[in-house]
Amino acid sequence: MIEFRGVSKTFPDGTRAVVDVDIVIPPRKTTVFVGSSGSGKTTLLRMINRMVDPTSGQVLIDGTDVATREPVALRRGIGYVMQNSGLLPHRTVIDNVATVPLLRGARKRDAHAHALELLDTVGLDRSLADRYPSQLSGGQQQRVGVARGLAVDPNILLMDEPFGAVDPIVRAELQQELLRLQGELGKTVVFVTHDIDEAFLLGDQVVIMQHGGKISQAASPTEILANPADDFVAEFVGADRGKRALHITEVGGRRIVLDGDGRAAGVLAS
Repeated sequence: MIEFRGVSKTFPDGTRAVVDVDIVIPPRKTTVFVGSSGSGKTTLLRMINRMVDPTSGQVLIDGTDVATREPVALRRGIGYVMQNSGLLPHRTVIDNVATVPLLRGARKRDAHAHALELLDTVGLDRSLADRYPSQLSGGQQQRVGVARGLAVDPNILLMDEPFGAVDPIVRAELQQELLRLQGELGKTVVFVTHDIDEAFLLGDQVVIMQHGGKISQAASPTEILANPADDFVAEFVGADRGKRALHITEVGGRRIVLDGDGRAAGVLAS
């Protein structure tokens, strides 16, 4: 379990990124921080592995304040996946995935064997193991990034807008892949996005941030849609404009689901 207790962050230039945040992130579930730029969502995520330290308050993992942990050791036990994958360009796929286990003292043979298993896990062919990141598609690079994040079998996986730089089709595939992996592995996933649809698809708990680093609402997608906490949340999720109100029309013998703007949202299975 991850807990934020009265956490605030003010940067040296005076920017208040996060203000008095209290929230519990439950274990083995996916919690999504969602909000526009400047809402503090990435700052909160980076506090978990001490890439950012709070100005005040505490971040705890299973009751232990992360401030008492040595940063490098802490990070090597937490998976981290970022936008644009963050792969080392001069290392092959297998060496990228094996990076942290090797730093932690694993034998190269064992680290490489586990890396190949992780390529299987994230749906990549082992024939890609000896390629370099520049030889991969964007979607393949992101899958390698996920495999690297899982390489030390972490209890916690941090994902900072990991699918934001790929095209919509690949993004949808990666979202489904994450849902599959989470169903199989049951990690504590903390995911950052600016896309409310992605947040609702992936999140067991969705935390809606507003500009200035304050939490507007933290709840399940169902509860947020049913009971937006305030006007800001209602506008952010589109409930105030009827965007989420769906209706059905029939086209060519198939039942098509339309959103409140009349745009196609899906097809009903027969």
